[in-house]
Amino acid sequence: MIEMRSIFSVAICLSISFVCASGNAWANVPGLITTGDTVKAIDTSAWYVFQDRNNNYWFGSDGNGVYRYDGTHTIHYFTGNGLCNDRVRGIQGDSLGNVYINTCNGISRYDGRTLTTLKAIPADRLPDAGWRLHTGDLWFAGPQDSGVVYRYDGSTLYRLRFPKLKVAEDFIATHPRERFPAMVFNPYDVYSIYRDRRGHLWFGTGMLGVCRYDGNTFAWIPEDELGLSAIAYGVRATIEDRQGRFWFSNTMHRFLIHRNANGTIGYTMEKGIGDADAQHPAGHSYFMSALEDKNGDIWMVTYNEGIWRYNGNSMTRYDIKSKGKNATTFTIYKDRQGRLWVGTHAAGPYLFNGKTFEPFTL
Repeated sequence: MIEMRSIFSVAICLSISFVCASGNAWANVPGLITTGDTVKAIDTSAWYVFQDRNNNYWFGSDGNGVYRYDGTHTIHYFTGNGLCNDRVRGIQGDSLGNVYINTCNGISRYDGRTLTTLKAIPADRLPDAGWRLHTGDLWFAGPQDSGVVYRYDGSTLYRLRFPKLKVAEDFIATHPRERFPAMVFNPYDVYSIYRDRRGHLWFGTGMLGVCRYDGNTFAWIPEDELGLSAIAYGVRATIEDRQGRFWFSNTMHRFLIHRNANGTIGYTMEKGIGDADAQHPAGHSYFMSALEDKNGDIWMVTYNEGIWRYNGNSMTRYDIKSKGKNATTFTIYKDRQGRLWVGTHAAGPYLFNGKTFEPFTL
């Protein structure tokens, strides 16, 4: 069954410019000042993996900071070394080679010598709310219960708020903190950020579904229309496949995004892969993280039902075992050589050898 819907859109007037940067700020610089501690092991809660422009690998943990591995030595950075928080929620780099660690309490930048905490400017003080869509900008999800995202243009970190949605504002109004002190989340909280092939951004939220920002408008697909309302885990991953269809944290449906005759943004909801098949009876409908490999296959990480590869026709399952049991997995990452890494909750990082995922050891 195919359904056609229109996405709720909010238009704003913004100018669009493009910023490009080149070079590497700290490649081949002798005598770099390291502020971390040399260690012999990576924390088992290796949720995130990232490779910087100098081919160092970074591993982000949930509570014990980050680890940088250069192929020989491993340096551990935590709050005692200048990291703004030890609970890491993402790692990425810019075109100059700087590394940015997104944490539960801010964003730290490593420039090859020191760790610096970026100070954000509340964009609501600006006349245009600070929203832009530059190719060189970095985007970060805000901490839980903040309801914000951050945009970094290389010099300024902007703290951005989404245009208000009635469903979100109604929820906030009916759930005041004085009555619900244990409800430590915001309807606008962002779980994932994805840039599609057109350069548009997709923000996956915890309870409002997904929002597409194209530089001029915000277009929302509510959670119940994504087929996620019964799961209640939010949109933790978005992926565009080789046919231009979008998948939002589940394999039950995929979406073709289009522009309606009246100029509004809409979508066609198509049947996806389904919840399970005869060959692989374990369910794989909800995924936490996803990416496309060099062959165009999509790799999807479930919470504890393995890693699934979709080649456009069928699914192949790869289990990740730790002490004889399925490891709880969280993210998947493709490095500069095309190798696949998986971050886990409590079993350390795993690396794909072409056939299976194996534990990565120093």
